[in-house]
Amino acid sequence: MISAMISKLIQKAERSEHGFKEIQKESEDIVRKLPADEAFQIAKALYSSKVHQARMMAAFIFGAFTARSRDSLGILRKQVSQDENWRVQEILAKAFDRYCADTGYEKALPMIRSWLKDKNPNVRRAVSEGLRIWTNRDYFEDRPKVAVHLLAGLKDDASEYVRTSAGNALRDISKKHPTIVKNELAAWDLADKKIFLTYKLAGRLIGKR
Repeated sequence: MISAMISKLIQKAERSEHGFKEIQKESEDIVRKLPADEAFQIAKALYSSKVHQARMMAAFIFGAFTARSRDSLGILRKQVSQDENWRVQEILAKAFDRYCADTGYEKALPMIRSWLKDKNPNVRRAVSEGLRIWTNRDYFEDRPKVAVHLLAGLKDDASEYVRTSAGNALRDISKKHPTIVKNELAAWDLADKKIFLTYKLAGRLIGKR
């Protein structure tokens, strides 16, 4: 019965060619309607599919369980982060933000810092991208300097993919907190080409207000 359900879910997911809203809704229905252990097993089966939309659905389901299951968080960090499909990586970012929201952003800080230091660039990017806009999130809304400091740690990241995400996230924050971002950027060594790329993105709106 479960195998038949999984086949139908994969077929339904595959029909979703653009965006992720339908896939997210389906994953939420699974989490809401089924026992946790059954939903978790379905997610594991979906993630073994060659259909990237099915793996996206699996990542959403894992994200729903991360605050209460280290297994789910571990699968996201160790397995989903290895997925070669960029759409799945977008859902990884959303799943990590789900973990932070369900845990509480302040309580999630140790895990946020841990993921930001992970050797896999997809894991680091999941944090910087997933929490955007950072200062619209609880805890960071009243502590923009903390958000800026965490993102600034990625300014010279080895991955341009990560630096781009961090720079854009800092640019987002500069809309409400230009002085905080400006002061952070003023301390950067712009002779470093990696840092300069992040700087250009982060400071794009500063001085244009």
